[in-house]
Amino acid sequence: MIAFRGVSKTYGKSGTLAVDHLDLQVETGELFGFIGPNGAGKTTSIKMLTGILDPSEGETFIDGISMQRNPMEAKRLIGFVPDGADLFDRLTGMEYLNFMADIFNVSATDRKNRMEKYLTLFELTDAVGSQIRSYSKGMRQKLATIGALIHDPSVWVLDEPMMGLDPRASFLLKEEMRNQCAQGKTVFFSTHVLEVAEKLCTRIALINHGKLAAQGTLEELKAEEHASSLEEIFLELTETPEEAQG
Repeated sequence: MIAFRGVSKTYGKSGTLAVDHLDLQVETGELFGFIGPNGAGKTTSIKMLTGILDPSEGETFIDGISMQRNPMEAKRLIGFVPDGADLFDRLTGMEYLNFMADIFNVSATDRKNRMEKYLTLFELTDAVGSQIRSYSKGMRQKLATIGALIHDPSVWVLDEPMMGLDPRASFLLKEEMRNQCAQGKTVFFSTHVLEVAEKLCTRIALINHGKLAAQGTLEELKAEEHASSLEEIFLELTETPEEAQG
């Protein structure tokens, strides 16, 4: 389970409000999509959820554990794939995966089995002995994904996970997201690809200007907004005042 409770984030002396009193709950076993325009507050929200940023107000929770009051306990439950997959270039892929496994105290047997499983799934077995600086963007994204799954987390958080992936890798990732939820895990991901959210998610939330604009199943959102597609809903709810007048 994931929860945002009255979460806000204000940046700098200017007092820019990036996230404005976000209240959102994602249930165990859900494959939840988090969408919104550029600059809407998606990545800031995810960074507060995963403990990278502290909220200016409110709290985030992972399986009922407060990220602000018990950060180490909460972080142990998360597998996080950040936007951009900025990894340690001079490590080999195998060194990176062992580093991630060490952080989470994964046993030798479990790490071996999970590495074999996910390296085969994401077709990185031949590259895992090479330094990460030789990897393409897509290979880095796949390695970051494996690293986030190495400790078998109960909550998987991904920020724009399809970026840099070719169609086959995107398909494999989407299938693994479904598999994780089928095992009772929770998957929370942001995306700009509305078609992916439309086809993949059990529920969707849309954030705009730091505020939650809508949430629900696709059918609920269509009925509420009298729309035929997620794209139509997105365009309607993120329309600027100038567009509305024009």
